[in-house]
Amino acid sequence: MMNNIAVGLGEIKISRDPDDVLVAFGLGSCVGIGVYDPVAHVAGMLHAVLPKQNDANAPLTGKFVDTGIPLLLDEVVKAGGVRSRFKIKMAGGANIMGSPNVSTIFDIGNRNVESARAVFKNLGIRVEREEVGGHIGRTVRLYTLDGRMTFRVMGGKEEDL
Repeated sequence: MMNNIAVGLGEIKISRDPDDVLVAFGLGSCVGIGVYDPVAHVAGMLHAVLPKQNDANAPLTGKFVDTGIPLLLDEVVKAGGVRSRFKIKMAGGANIMGSPNVSTIFDIGNRNVESARAVFKNLGIRVEREEVGGHIGRTVRLYTLDGRMTFRVMGGKEEDL
């Protein structure tokens, strides 16, 4: 029996249980980043809300893309994962304002995606697959059993990422 483990706003969840499915429901402008080590069978997911943490004195948190990604990677390592084996996928980052002409200042989704890409580039890590952008929210699932990550747009069917 599969156990859905909800990954809420700003949260990071890790699992080694093959029955667990990490789920970020209703990603709009947020990004869901899944990490999987296929040898150690460790899965981790981040549900980041905003691109950058601007307060250098604040504690690091998963709420922000730039601080959440390193925290996620560290947590997967603590659970037995090895960085060189990580399979990374990303989804979300929609422009939920509904207009393709909206100012990039308000396009948090695009800013989240660009922030994630910059963090991964700086870390020298390649993102294997993405399902980002657009104007519709997504729900993503990361299966601890085999590292499969799926997405489903509102009103659509679940598809592999």
